[in-house]
Amino acid sequence: MLEKMNAFLGKWMPLLTPISVLIGVLLSDILHHVSFLIPWIFAMMTFIGSLTSNLKSVKYTITHPLSLLLTLAILHILTPLWAFGIGHLFFQNDPYTITGLTLAVVIPTGITSVIWVSLYKGNIALTLAIILLDTLLSPFLVPLSMSLFVGETVQLEVWGMMKGLLGMIVLPSIFGMMVNQFSVEKAKKWNHTLSPFSKIGLALVVSINSSVVAPYLRNIDKKFLQVALTVFVIALSGYFFAWILGVVTKRSKEETIAMIYSGGMRNISAGAVLAVSFFPPAVAVPVVIGMLFQQILAALYGYFIKLVYEKPVVGKIKEGKIS
Repeated sequence: MLEKMNAFLGKWMPLLTPISVLIGVLLSDILHHVSFLIPWIFAMMTFIGSLTSNLKSVKYTITHPLSLLLTLAILHILTPLWAFGIGHLFFQNDPYTITGLTLAVVIPTGITSVIWVSLYKGNIALTLAIILLDTLLSPFLVPLSMSLFVGETVQLEVWGMMKGLLGMIVLPSIFGMMVNQFSVEKAKKWNHTLSPFSKIGLALVVSINSSVVAPYLRNIDKKFLQVALTVFVIALSGYFFAWILGVVTKRSKEETIAMIYSGGMRNISAGAVLAVSFFPPAVAVPVVIGMLFQQILAALYGYFIKLVYEKPVVGKIKEGKIS
């Protein structure tokens, strides 16, 4: 039953994600009260995703760091330059929107990327390494990036971010990899059993996070739609840049999938907190709008990944791979 549920959820993930966003917006008055559950759901999802990795795979990632470095370059050089350029092209007389567009892409990679990478059988160890390193560096990279691009000084709550990282990523990842390290069979069994709950958890996280967006959707005007379209294009490009760079540098399929999601996703929740805490309200709009698109685009790129990397059964029969 669980295997059938997992297959069903995996098949309909591209549709489940936008439905979750819609539910979050419609039920915002209820769902924002359960936001305290997000760290626990994240921890569960990270643990399940880590069951397919072990210390050997982590060692390989550390000793072969090109994919990791390429993804960091996408996160903190290529995409920010792209966002900054587009902002100046379409909103040259609106410094707040330019600042918001830039802030939306200089924040660290999204923690949920590990769930999508796990879903599409990418390199989990590489994804975890990117998340850990990027989040640890974010107290230095985010203020530096904002200073370079828009001349703003940003202060981050370092300990709060580190504590969240420890509970949602570090400890669950270690536990999951330890299970795999000492009992591969048990790790496979647990992964098969728990996978559908990981997908359900992702839908819950998307719904709860989307409930935060609701207040920003009450006054939709021409300016809002222009900003939303721009955010959509920038967010779409992040995944695309990572995919192209992975192909050009001849990364493996698993590494490329990890790069696509790690390079395309952002920790929008952290970005929204920064925008509201340290900038005028107008700066927060592009950042929060990004929350609306991120999971939908992740599902869309999952569909593209299946089209590109999963050959039809008929093709495999013709190649003699299936008798």
